[in-house]
Amino acid sequence: MMHVMDDTIPLPTGFGCHVASIGVKDDTDDFVVIATADPHPASGVFTMSRFAGPSVTISREHLSDRRARGIVIVSKNANVANGPAGLDDANELLTIVADRLGCEPTDLLVASTGVIGRRYPMDRIRAGAAATPTAPGGTDAGAAARGIMTTDTVPKVAARTIGDGPARVVGIAKGVGMIEPDMATMIAVVTTDAEIDADMLDATFRRVVDRTFNCVSVDSDTSTSDTAVVLTSAAAGPVDIAEFEVALEAVCLELTKLIASDGEGAETLIEVRVTGARDAAQAKRVAKAIVNSPLVKTAVHGADPNWGRVAMAIGKCSDDTDIDQDRVSIAFGDTEIYPTRVDDAELERLSTYMRGDEVVISADLGIADGAATVWGCDLTDGYIRINADYTT
Repeated sequence: MMHVMDDTIPLPTGFGCHVASIGVKDDTDDFVVIATADPHPASGVFTMSRFAGPSVTISREHLSDRRARGIVIVSKNANVANGPAGLDDANELLTIVADRLGCEPTDLLVASTGVIGRRYPMDRIRAGAAATPTAPGGTDAGAAARGIMTTDTVPKVAARTIGDGPARVVGIAKGVGMIEPDMATMIAVVTTDAEIDADMLDATFRRVVDRTFNCVSVDSDTSTSDTAVVLTSAAAGPVDIAEFEVALEAVCLELTKLIASDGEGAETLIEVRVTGARDAAQAKRVAKAIVNSPLVKTAVHGADPNWGRVAMAIGKCSDDTDIDQDRVSIAFGDTEIYPTRVDDAELERLSTYMRGDEVVISADLGIADGAATVWGCDLTDGYIRINADYTT
């Protein structure tokens, strides 16, 4: 269902990238470095998985001062559950790249994605890292996005100008499976040339992540390597923080939808809107219950406007005792389908609507004014085939 997009988007001023194929798994690009000349304010949000990999552990530690110079990304190997050896491998990787860039390893973050339980092929990692330019000169965000792909079918890139410019926000992401974020999701690297205070950047990024990356789910599985970071170069000078947040959210939201649309085997983007909740947290909880339901996802795949499956998903939120079925309404697209009953002709029209690339499911709980929107995708035989055949 994914459409080919124009990914020839330059990184913000002050950033350079290096993209290479170093043979981590095959002959595709699998090694990316994005960096600035000096450390600047940065923020990151990471998986809450108890099996978090060294990339998450190290990056959390290196961001303790909310500053970073860049990030190193290895795709097609997650380097997770390899014990002390895996941690040593990740630290050695950063040491080699830091030596090439002329900085401390603690100035760099690291992210990895791919197969769990296999160590890096360190001979190839060492050789590839040692070939990192001392001043990465690449500016193509699309090339960086392609370099971090695993089972993604397209690179994911988004960009916005902050206010009237010239400062910009550019983001890249990967992720199509094992996505039910308990933080952010998959791997996302957002860059900006805006000059922003570290504490303000951190608070703004976390707010935006909660409204975007934390609202996407492909298959209800939380990855061991989920990483979302924002890096600054400060090259464009100060900006209005409200305008920055608008641009940042637009970039993250576009990436969120690209992730959901490119879910493994996906053919339909599902948007679930919950209103009338007690608060935003309840609205998101109910929306996630709907979008994560295999029965809802397969109904969408089959273009079946079966609102009973949506009702079932809402009903699973059994701890939310203020949800009363007599106050709930459900709609597909712009058509209320519960408690209003529709005839066979209307059901056929809704079935036609559900054959489109995007399906919107709405539920109003009739409690208060809490609201949330989340995104996901249908469940297809393609998802099963991809993951059944995925190498261990």
